[in-house]
Amino acid sequence: MFPGMNKRQAEQMMRQMGIKQEPIEALEVIIRTPTKDLVIASPEVVKINMMGQDTFQITGRIQERSISTEPEINPEDIDTVMMSAEVTKEEALLASNPESKKVKKNEKTKELCMFFSIR
Repeated sequence: MFPGMNKRQAEQMMRQMGIKQEPIEALEVIIRTPTKDLVIASPEVVKINMMGQDTFQITGRIQERSISTEPEINPEDIDTVMMSAEVTKEEALLASNPESKKVKKNEKTKELCMFFSIR
């Protein structure tokens, strides 16, 4: 807080200046950037309103996660596609990647591509 001031005095001074603090019960805070995610687990979050402007103060242990460009594919989805389109696991996995140029557009893979929304 403020040096030489107890908590009660600091809170009173903040009220006089029109500053309101509201604790927020958060389980996790994620900040997404173009190249990575900043994940703060078990954070302490305080919403501060000063002169009508809301800001958030977040403290906690920060972990960085790189952003994967690979789609998250559920193994059950792959099995479903293999059975319904009658393709191998390799063909189903290949079709799950929207950037793949190796998927041949024929009747057999048409359903496969539609399942993964590949155009």
